[in-house]
Order: sequence, then structure tokens, then C-alpha cells
Amino acid sequence: MGLFRRKKQVVEAPEPEPEPTLPPAPDPDELGRRSVADHRDWLLSMVEPLPPFGMELLDAWGLPVCEDLLSDIALPAHDQAAIAGYAVRAADVAGAAEDNPLKLTAIGSLDASDGAEGFGEELPARSAVRVTVGAPIPGDADAVVPLGLTDRGEQELSVFGHVRAGDNIRVRGSDVSIGDELIRDGDLLGARNTGLLAATGFDKVLARPRPRVVVLATGTDLVPPGTGLREGEVYDSNSHMLAAAARAQGAQVFRVGIVSQDPEEVKQTISDQLVRADLLICTGGRDDDQTIVGQVVPELGPTDVSEVALQPGHKQGFGLIGDEEVPIVLLPGDPVGAFVSFEVFVRPLLRKQMGLEPLDRSVLDCTLATQVTSEPGVAEVLRARVTDTSEGPVIEPIGSPDSHQLGDLAEGNALLLLDPDTEVLEKGDLVLAWPLQKDDR
Repeated sequence: MGLFRRKKQVVEAPEPEPEPTLPPAPDPDELGRRSVADHRDWLLSMVEPLPPFGMELLDAWGLPVCEDLLSDIALPAHDQAAIAGYAVRAADVAGAAEDNPLKLTAIGSLDASDGAEGFGEELPARSAVRVTVGAPIPGDADAVVPLGLTDRGEQELSVFGHVRAGDNIRVRGSDVSIGDELIRDGDLLGARNTGLLAATGFDKVLARPRPRVVVLATGTDLVPPGTGLREGEVYDSNSHMLAAAARAQGAQVFRVGIVSQDPEEVKQTISDQLVRADLLICTGGRDDDQTIVGQVVPELGPTDVSEVALQPGHKQGFGLIGDEEVPIVLLPGDPVGAFVSFEVFVRPLLRKQMGLEPLDRSVLDCTLATQVTSEPGVAEVLRARVTDTSEGPVIEPIGSPDSHQLGDLAEGNALLLLDPDTEVLEKGDLVLAWPLQKDDR
């Protein structure tokens, strides 16, 4: 038995971690709708650029570089021949012509694989060294005579034309000098600057990764393309369209396709995708399909479903789910509404994750080809076709207001943007549009 009683240690229960929440939502209008700008800015406030890491040059192609890179070497590394011919002293061939050939002593040859030390000695007077393209220039040589102006003699060389000092020589550092800026923080890595970086010895760059985007669709009426349709069924176009749209923005895309309508299976499918997702895109079919997703996602993290003053695409959802608070966007089930929502809200999110500016498409000023009416208080986005004319771009809405008509969306080459103050626009009025590139179709 112990001589002294020990006090029992009191173990304090850890403070429960606060439940994650979303930032305060924007104020709605009198009809309970958020403005497009407010909702977009609110979504962007919850997404940060992905952290950069070192990537192989080809893996970073198309991505913004996150560092300034300066050249450690000169290009070319030494004076070299720009053409095949003979390295000479220009003064030794002054006055050479077809009817007045001058004789030089041919004393060797150099090619591009020879080092900067080249010939290893100064070029004697009235001598010549045969050189290939890229070969180093011997000391005291200051020009290259083209092969066509010589008889190509192996020991004694006849020269039938003169050259001036500096002719046909690439001077050391004339392409790139030591300390030259090769690429700036924020520049996109393309084919040309990839070549420049490789030429100056860089095999990797610091860049943000491509966002990993998981796309899934819900709908009891959806079936995969390539299968037969039964009464009441439609092909799943949305997950393919949205996956293609995300890939066109440079994302790494995983298309899950159609998800079961069982709430537990929907929840499990979404949870399983979090390990490979920087952003999830979910598009519903009918209203009851979106309701199932709207019920499930809040169990995985804080979620917001709201009305936005946007046509098409008025119903929008967003959440931060899982331990890593991965953003998920819930888009409308109608194809045009889903595409417009992607352009207005999802595309800026992806570009912010990639560290790209600007977040939105470039706006094109156009002349309206016909009268257009719009519901006041709602930002309307219309499928349209832009035609270049001698007086500038002219735009014409195409198709019907039906937001399920994909044919018109595929046929158009622009989205006509009407602000909430618009009620009637007349033919000839100036309007704004987002041009859609062919590879965005």
C-alpha cells in the first residue's frame, strides 16, 4: 500500500473543433436572388491558387510559371559559323572576285562538335579553316567565306569573292547573354519559351499544377452515349460537355459519369472522388435529381444552394467538402444552363486555381443585328453568332429561349451578354459578347 495518496489526474476534454462554415453569403434582391457579380466574387473568395512545385518542362506546358528565370550561359557559347564555308581573315580576301581569285592555305577543319577552344591556335595570315554550321571560329578569323565562293581546295584554296569582317559569324551571346531574363513569374509556358529554357539548360520550372477536376452527373433518366434509349431516357451529354469544357481550360479531368440515385451511393461516390479532386462539378437532371444531391452534399461539408439572377442557370449550388474542404459546384441539369454556369462561375474558379489572369473571357464589342428583349433584373446570356464585317463584328442571337437546345449552342460562336438593366435593345446597338473559340465547342 502506498504511503501517500496520489491525486487523480483530471483530464480535460479537448475543445470540440468548430464546424466548418462558408463565409457570409451576398445579400439577395427583393426576390431572393443574388446578382451574378456578387455570387461570382463570393465563390472566388473561397478558392485559392494551387501551390506550385517543380515540373518537367513538357509537364508544365500551358501553365503559368511561378518564378523568374535568368540565363546562366550565353547563346551561342562562343563565336561560331553561321554557314558552311571557310573561316578567314576578311582582309586576306579583300578584292577577291571571279576574275581575280585569291589563294589561301587550307590548314584544317572544324565542326559543331568541337569545343570553344576550336582550332587551338590563332589563324595564320593568308590561311583558312574549313567550318561547318555551328563550328567555333578560330582566333583572329573574323569572317566565313561561303563554300560556293571557293574551289574547296584541300591544301591550296582559291577564293572567288570577298567578305567583310563579321560576315556569316554568330557572335557569342548574340542570341542570349548571361543574365538575360528567359521567362517571368506569371508567363505561360508555351512551345517557344520551352525551347529557350531547354537551350539554356533548364529541365524543370516552378509551376502550379493543372487542377484535378472530377465531373459527375445524376439523373434517373440518363444513360451513357452508345447504348440504346428507352422511353423517357436521354443520353448523358452534360458530364461530357462539362468535362470537355474543363479540359479546354487546361484542367486534368476525371469524368465519373452517371451516379446512382440512391442517396448513400451518391454520398459514397462523391467521397471516393475527393482523393483526386481539386474541384468537383456535379450536374443534375431533373429537379428531384438535384434535390438528392442537395440533400447529400451538406453531409460532407458546408453547402449553399441559392437563386442567382441569371438566365439560364438561375439555380446554383456550392460547397466545401471533406477534410481538405474541396470545392464542389452544383450546376443546373439543362445543358445550356450548365454550360453558361460553367462559363460564368466555374471557369473563373479554375483559372484562379491555376494562377491565370484574367479570370473571365475577353469581351468583344459587337453591333446587334436584330432587336432583342430581356427580362429586367436578370443577367441574360444568349447563344449567338458573330460575323466579321467591314464595319466591325456583328452579332445575332440564335435559337430559341429553350435551355435544352444543344444544337444552337454548338452552332454558335459567342455568348451575348445582357446586363440586368436591359429590357429592349434595337438593331445597331452596341453590345458585349464572349467569343467562343473553335476548341471550346
